[in-house]
Amino acid sequence: MNPTQQSRDRTGSSRVGPVALAAAWAVHVYTATGTVLALLTVMAVWEGDTVRALWLGLIAMVVDGTDGMLARRMQVKRRLPWFDGALLDNIVDYLTYVFTPMVLLWSAGYLGDGLSATVLAVVPLLASAYQFCRVDAKTDDHLFLGFPSYWNIVAFYLYALGWSTAANAAVVATFAVLIFVPIRYVYPSRTTTLRALTVGLGLAWAAAVLVALFQILRDGVASRPLVVGSLLFPVYYGALSLFLTRERGTG
Repeated sequence: MNPTQQSRDRTGSSRVGPVALAAAWAVHVYTATGTVLALLTVMAVWEGDTVRALWLGLIAMVVDGTDGMLARRMQVKRRLPWFDGALLDNIVDYLTYVFTPMVLLWSAGYLGDGLSATVLAVVPLLASAYQFCRVDAKTDDHLFLGFPSYWNIVAFYLYALGWSTAANAAVVATFAVLIFVPIRYVYPSRTTTLRALTVGLGLAWAAAVLVALFQILRDGVASRPLVVGSLLFPVYYGALSLFLTRERGTG
């Protein structure tokens, strides 16, 4: 293969038109906006605006929940085969799902004070870094192996429920350990078992969180029945994950 042919194969320009290429790049840019959201979240935390940080975290979840669908629709792997969109997605996910939630919990004092709080913030960072580098973190049957580092969701509930720092520490430590336990967790948009129900309940959960954030913005606190009721989806998610683990095995 001559250098000219290699160049055409690398860019894909000999097979894909400019509009299709632009659409594929637009999806990657959309994914990359998560890095901007992570920075804005840290800025909000630095300024003591926890509510704004939670809002930005929710927006980051929306981006993460839709970019994969867009990537498949725009066939980005075929149009830009030399660009690793999965690596970009992992970088963004680590920043928005792991790093910024730990910054929020630590800086706002939800993990306590001093060295113990720092250790509690560091442990999930290290555990999730390990998980993100596992080649089997996402199984062939579209499940996550080990707790899928939903630390942004953990942070929301620790904030909204207002538990003691001891209870918060126990929750964080438990989920950090669950990263290493080979339970198969549902990949909401791709796990085929009960996918319609999971997506429907997930949308209802997102709406409940949205209402809770509006309440916090307006009143400084969310309705406790609403927050507790929204936990029904995480309970369903965990139950379905345990069922699939028992059905398909842990390895």
